[in-house]
Amino acid sequence: METRETQEPRELTAAALATARWPIADSPDVDWLRELSDDDGLTGFMPPPLPDAAWVLHPMYAHELGPFDMTYVEYHRAVLMGGGPEIIPGLDPAEVVGGDPGERPGPRWHRVRWQELARRTGDPVVPEGSPPYLDSFPATGQRRWPVGVTSPREGSMDRASWNRLAEILTAHSTTGPAARCLAYYNPLLLAAEDFDNLHVRAGALADAKVLYEHPEEDGWSPSNLWAEDHAWVVCTDYDLMATKVAGPAPLIEALLGDTEIEAVRLPWSS
Repeated sequence: METRETQEPRELTAAALATARWPIADSPDVDWLRELSDDDGLTGFMPPPLPDAAWVLHPMYAHELGPFDMTYVEYHRAVLMGGGPEIIPGLDPAEVVGGDPGERPGPRWHRVRWQELARRTGDPVVPEGSPPYLDSFPATGQRRWPVGVTSPREGSMDRASWNRLAEILTAHSTTGPAARCLAYYNPLLLAAEDFDNLHVRAGALADAKVLYEHPEEDGWSPSNLWAEDHAWVVCTDYDLMATKVAGPAPLIEALLGDTEIEAVRLPWSS
């Protein structure tokens, strides 16, 4: 069993590796992506199919006792007013209003897939014509989201999904883990004021997992990750709760058939 003392050196090592292996790259490297998406990249460069595309849906988690007959907004307000654990017996407020966004809040929480929530509410997994965002579930919506179910994280992948995506990309890249990649972070992630010199890092696909630990990126996954040979592009838009992957058909089929991540095709957003 790991202790805090054995965990911390590993975290420091991952941060050091990310710093060493993902240096800042020249922003002109992003010109291809700008032209491909015909966008300014303020929230991320959204690519078209290359020639195919799928969306990796960011995960949700449900408490073993929930969902409860109270909205997240109501619960959060009650916590701020000092309600404490007795607001809903058995539900720890720290697991609802604290923790890392997008990650499993605690041992009493289990993953709920978008398809499962859609069956519960009677909504489509993603409404036709809509991108994947919080109001993708009309029965719950932003103001009506139930406490006891975490909403998917906006603008960033969770760690487990990011790691699994890196593995699938590696398996479907022509040079495997040696593939050179570029990572772009949109200005909104970094509260940047310079919109001309875009924030881009370069590294090998083999080191994509440690990129999540980069100490200068504040726990965000990149807005875009793409192969230098332009075989595939990943986009996590700042305002959306899913990550689009554009690339060859075998890569997209692998994503759709994977059991660890949840991916869907959205023909209207491809």
